Amino acid sequence: MPKGSPELVRSRCEEIVDACAELYETMSFKDISIKLIGEKTSFSRPSIYNYFETKEEIFLAILKREHEAWILELKKLKKDHENISKNDFADILAKALKKRLTMLKLLAMNLYDIEAKSRKTNLVEFKKVYAASMEALAECLRKFFPKMSEDDIKEFLYIFYPFMFGVYPYAVADDRQKEAMDEAGIAYAPYELEEITRLFVIKLLGPFENS
Repeated sequence: MPKGSPELVRSRCEEIVDACAELYETMSFKDISIKLIGEKTSFSRPSIYNYFETKEEIFLAILKREHEAWILELKKLKKDHENISKNDFADILAKALKKRLTMLKLLAMNLYDIEAKSRKTNLVEFKKVYAASMEALAECLRKFFPKMSEDDIKEFLYIFYPFMFGVYPYAVADDRQKEAMDEAGIAYAPYELEEITRLFVIKLLGPFENS
């Protein structure tokens, strides 16, 4: 168990998570190790094991933090607007999701390994935040699109969240991937993540205009 005050434990956990997140900006998931994460912290590498048993648990903490930030974006969207058009809602939602590239990358590329090698207690805490993000989005839909039934809202969520799991590799293809698509005769649609999300949300909302 970690030793020290709750403030110290939180501070050290955040330092570890920050170090891992910084590495993930330039390195792949498989190349990041506890050793490398430890080298970017102010305390000894073995101390990390007092807080996280595996690197996957550190990545799960990143993913949890990303979802908490996503929830704040959704709550801000609900708070800042009394009425909003379908197109404007889609635009704001897309801009908010674009800020969560780390979340989308982890969902698309590393989620299975992260969950498989994290303790159940950590996984449950993440799933609670994941569920809270779905409810925050549902609250936006209830406010801005009152014509939507609860079944309509559930259907939106069950389509939109799988979309979030897959949009990153499509929208963030590197040059090598684009070249491979060209050689395979596949047309690469040059849409950015924000535009793909905006168009997708507009389609999902269908006839549910608020006016």
